Amino acid sequence: MTGPRYTTLRDRHDALGAAFTDFGGWMMPVRYSSDLAEHHAVRHAAGLFDISHMAEFIVEGDDAGAFLDYALAGRVSTLPLGKAKYSLVLTESGGIVDDVIVYRLDDGWYLVIANAGNRVAVAQAFAERAEGFTVAVEDATDSFSLIAVQGPAARGILEATAGISGLDRPLSELPYYAAARGEFTGEPLLVARTGYTGEDGFELLVPNAVAGDLWDALLAAGAPHGLVPAGLAARDTLRLEAGMPLYGHELSLDIVPAQAGLGRVVAADKPAFVGKAGLAAVVSADAPVLVGLTGDGKRAGRAGYAVYDGDRAVGEITSGALSPTLGHPIAMAFVSPAVSASGTDLTIDVRGTRLPATVTALPFYRRAQ
Repeated sequence: MTGPRYTTLRDRHDALGAAFTDFGGWMMPVRYSSDLAEHHAVRHAAGLFDISHMAEFIVEGDDAGAFLDYALAGRVSTLPLGKAKYSLVLTESGGIVDDVIVYRLDDGWYLVIANAGNRVAVAQAFAERAEGFTVAVEDATDSFSLIAVQGPAARGILEATAGISGLDRPLSELPYYAAARGEFTGEPLLVARTGYTGEDGFELLVPNAVAGDLWDALLAAGAPHGLVPAGLAARDTLRLEAGMPLYGHELSLDIVPAQAGLGRVVAADKPAFVGKAGLAAVVSADAPVLVGLTGDGKRAGRAGYAVYDGDRAVGEITSGALSPTLGHPIAMAFVSPAVSASGTDLTIDVRGTRLPATVTALPFYRRAQ
């Protein structure tokens, strides 16, 4: 893990003409054709993403649920079988090590999906926190590939994909943040109704040996539906429109959940969990909070650009782009609580020019149900 790595699907990406970028230590497709075309395909039809750089941890044992309740900010021991939950790995002081999704697959058997760049940090945190629990934690990242199909046509594409069989419940009955288990060409398959785009969609976990065949089968089934392969550039503008945080931008060791609008993720009434004492400490009333910003025109603020209230610097953008769906600039930023109310007029310093921006409730985009 000392240099950039490629996923099992590298040959497929090369054949499709992908451009690559280093992301979390992995060389990942940033685009195949056009950022805008790939973004719009996800909003109107479907996009196919290789997200095999994500880290997978299998947590098993009699104390698996109790261990995860202690190791994570949320309460996952009470999750119904087949359901998933968004949670956080915190430091003792309440900072965010990573944001994760936890699936309860069976009694005493959980799957935790973490971010690629935080794989080592999460592995170390789990190893330290497992002491005293009857639990085994396996880093299974190198054994599996993760492929996402996102967009309004996603379900129809999966239902038409050759080789998928034996799902323990129909996709039509699979709710958001839940998973079905089945097979792809005889190998184990997990289909989760989760995603990072703000659209309906699924994430499919399979052994590396059949990942290429699954990618090919999804592309073939999706062709009549308008499915296109999509890269990290489209994924970033999609998640930004949906107001979803990205580690290293909206989340970090220096940010506590409440600042990022994630206070609801913390089960503060749990008797003990890593970070509980830190979160109980008084947070300064001046601690910056995450907000959405919208503007006019075509010039967008980017990460690191300063935010002003008059002549006073009041914050900094964490993510920003010209929204392909909405047609105007959007951004997320940490600003002083005094200027965080929706409707507050601020300015962004875009390369020496102050451009107007208005505080806006997140998300910027919400799909029709």
